[in-house]
Amino acid sequence: MAGSTVSGIGSNIDTQAIVKSLVDAEKVPKQTQINTASQKATTTLSSIGKIQAALDAFRGALDTMSTGNSFTGLTGSSSDEKVATMTASNTASNGSFRLIVSQLAQASKLSSTTFSAGASAVVNATDKPTTLTITQSKKDFDLSVPPGATLQQVRDSINTQFGTSGLSANIQTDANGSRLILTSTTMGTGSDLTLSGNSGLDVGSTVVDEPKDALYSIDGVSSVSKTNNIEGALSGVNIKLVSVSALKTAGDTAENPERSATLITVSTNNTALKSGVKGFIDTYNALITAMNAETKVTTNLDGSVTPAALTGDSTMRSLQASIRNEFNALSGTGAFKSLAQFGVSTSSSTGLLTMDDKKWDAAVKTNAADINSMFSGNNGMLARMKSATDSYAKASTGILATRSTSLSDTLKDLSNQQDTLNERMDLLTSSLSAKYNAMDTLVAQLRQQSTSVMTTLNALNNVKTNS
Repeated sequence: MAGSTVSGIGSNIDTQAIVKSLVDAEKVPKQTQINTASQKATTTLSSIGKIQAALDAFRGALDTMSTGNSFTGLTGSSSDEKVATMTASNTASNGSFRLIVSQLAQASKLSSTTFSAGASAVVNATDKPTTLTITQSKKDFDLSVPPGATLQQVRDSINTQFGTSGLSANIQTDANGSRLILTSTTMGTGSDLTLSGNSGLDVGSTVVDEPKDALYSIDGVSSVSKTNNIEGALSGVNIKLVSVSALKTAGDTAENPERSATLITVSTNNTALKSGVKGFIDTYNALITAMNAETKVTTNLDGSVTPAALTGDSTMRSLQASIRNEFNALSGTGAFKSLAQFGVSTSSSTGLLTMDDKKWDAAVKTNAADINSMFSGNNGMLARMKSATDSYAKASTGILATRSTSLSDTLKDLSNQQDTLNERMDLLTSSLSAKYNAMDTLVAQLRQQSTSVMTTLNALNNVKTNS
């Protein structure tokens, strides 16, 4: 046949094609089995991974919503954010409070003597290391100053070694030279910084700022704080002091002058409440959409259907049922115990949630407070959904993690089977090739003998003819 490759020189038979056909006949059934199993395991593992990622994102969002004020609708405001800002958590209550700030909390700040050579001035001219001891609240921080160390190197060493302990060093430079400025994140009376040791950096040091407590009053009740972040003074409210309240009378030099009050307000905002519930709906729908994508059946143009990797998967059905059961369960202490009463419905075909704005607006006018008890607390929807998905989401022992591990092991086993099959087929190919090559050699020898015999006979016939 034109174009064919003849590998049997002696026999004129394509022995390579014969060997390949025999090997393929042996290999194809097992190879098909491995390919099919590998493809199924790979696609299933990929789908499980997508569901794991979506479930982790969902559970992370539940945690965030549990610690926030998404379902209280509470918002905090300050009438003068130049004096104080505030945030309200889900434990806050509606109300307004008059805040007066008479003094901000302040950290201790020290300055070394001035070094005329600037930041590169050598502060240890000896051939031995010295020690700079920084003390705050009876705790010592010892810094070793090596021979030849500069002011800049001391500053860098303080920040590197003691930065996580709240100490901070900077260099301030002017026409007279540079000085080391040392301060702390710890504020309040009694947090003074002091310097000692044998480095000489403590000699001539001066106090730039003395530590102070924050002094403020809420509705006329005076209070003291070591920091400018006020937590716990009002339940569920975090106040950050920014500056001292303005004097009611400009230029008042009295010891305790009257100051203008800043109004701190916690109020219910139905727009914020609706945004919180819609945020939950979006989070819920994202998980259901991810699960639908891996379990749906696609109808093709010819009417045939193509299942997804997890179509009919029992684990997916169980997970979806667990989530939907908790969503549909009644919860809370108010008159309304279901999101359906607030206009939130579930699609029968996709399982996705939608909100009817008109029903929501009507329900929230009278029952807005019921939303928080429905979602929050140990028996709220957020906690129950988190608990219902625990067995699926655990990092190493969860149902999804276990399935992923099993599928990975299956792929490793299939890879080993593939290697074994390849080795066996290589041996078979070598064996068959050797046998067919031997056959080809034998046929070549026989043809050679046949040719020799025919030559002899022809020669005898020629002799008789000549005679």
